[in-house]
Amino acid sequence: MTSIRSTASEMSAALAAGTITSVELTEAHFARIEDVDSDVHAFLYLDKAGALAQAAESDAKRSRGEAQSPLSGVPLALKDLLTQKGIPTTCGSKMLEGWRPPYDSTVVAKLKSAGVVILGKTNMDEFAMGSSTENSAYGPSHNPWDLTRIPGGSGGGSAAAIAAFEAPLAIGSDTGGSIRQPAAVTGTVGVKPTYGGVSRYGLIAFSSSLDQAGPCARTVLDAALLHEVIAGHDERDSTSINAPVPQVVKAAKKLDIKGMKIGVVKELQGDGFQAGVLERFHDGLDALVSAGAELVEVSCPTFDYALAAYYLIAPSECSSNLARFDSMRYGIRVGDDGVRGAEEIMNLTRHEGFGPEVKRRIILGTYALSSGYYDAYYGSAQKVRTLLMRDFNAAFAQADVLVSPTAPTTAFKIGAIEDPLAMYLNDIATIPVNMAGIGGMSLPCGLAPEDGLPVGFQIMAPAMRDDLMYQVGGALEATLLAKWGAPILDLAPVLAAK
Repeated sequence: MTSIRSTASEMSAALAAGTITSVELTEAHFARIEDVDSDVHAFLYLDKAGALAQAAESDAKRSRGEAQSPLSGVPLALKDLLTQKGIPTTCGSKMLEGWRPPYDSTVVAKLKSAGVVILGKTNMDEFAMGSSTENSAYGPSHNPWDLTRIPGGSGGGSAAAIAAFEAPLAIGSDTGGSIRQPAAVTGTVGVKPTYGGVSRYGLIAFSSSLDQAGPCARTVLDAALLHEVIAGHDERDSTSINAPVPQVVKAAKKLDIKGMKIGVVKELQGDGFQAGVLERFHDGLDALVSAGAELVEVSCPTFDYALAAYYLIAPSECSSNLARFDSMRYGIRVGDDGVRGAEEIMNLTRHEGFGPEVKRRIILGTYALSSGYYDAYYGSAQKVRTLLMRDFNAAFAQADVLVSPTAPTTAFKIGAIEDPLAMYLNDIATIPVNMAGIGGMSLPCGLAPEDGLPVGFQIMAPAMRDDLMYQVGGALEATLLAKWGAPILDLAPVLAAK
């Protein structure tokens, strides 16, 4: 029997068999959202009329016997930084409050073409800057495992929607871990594709050399199905890779990793990592060995400098990208009383429109790019980036994929971390992937014994070999599921009765 707790692939099969319609499935998810989202706050905007129209169109095509994509009629939640024509797109910021884009992003256009039903826009840290969704101008999202805790960031709304069974699929974006870290702390699956593997056209930019949209789901196969829908070359994105999309669905179904070499990154465990996180990570390693893989330890010494280099490169690009929100061309306008000049209006608008974390990063990035400091800061950070790539290349010469914990801790309490530097450390294991432009996945590997909260297992693959991380992820998921006897989200204590 199909329910909101079914996987996306199960929903797809039920739609194909005619045991449920897309309209019924969509209505069931809106009912779930009405029941729980006042607690979770995963969504910033719901497009009920538009979603039901999309669902009805999918049902009509199916009744006429027209060819359907595997995810046609399946509902999805969309992170609020991808433009959708006529639908409010805020990036979690007051700066874009009320803005309705006149065009679809390429990702949204692909979703619509595939018949995927877009339920609405999900909450996020403002302009994707954060690890907890606490930086949203519209209030934090809450972790369905414990409503007093964060669901990760910046894409906490998308991960929370999936974990709370408000949607079976979601789209996130990952600049330094914003898909994978929320997946880790909510017990879901999140994938950052190879940079350039999914078009950035219509994805409102934070850091253009790092940003990458990707799939969020409850299973590896569901993530793969969504990955194949949104991936592919796009002439409107100059960074888009003109190459065939890796066969990630086929890889996710393979479940065979006998003889594969798994590189365990020495630098991404130990100091700073919660004991229970490391315990569950090693359980995941044991599961890979039991499935026939071989473990090899690899060392990537420059990973120790990745965080510092990232927080020069990303803010520098942010200060450039967010300069467009000047009250003259984009965003809100504050203080335009017919008396004030343009410069004063611009200052008032940016003061009111941007939150503290965005201002912090703009200031940091502007300083790093300023005359006399460019080479010392931004230039040096780019050199570190090159060394990171060399470390990855050397590691991949020894192993098919690399693995680590996704996040150093489980979900922390909302308001528990006030120091920005302490917050940045949440991305210590995910940032190297973005710096190198390769693919990364997080999937659940159990619950930490200290607090009973989910732990994420990260798999990293060479550029344009995203199929390898799906192959390893699918096998690990199947091995752990056989051990647990039930999906990990069935163990979540919160919202279970609703």
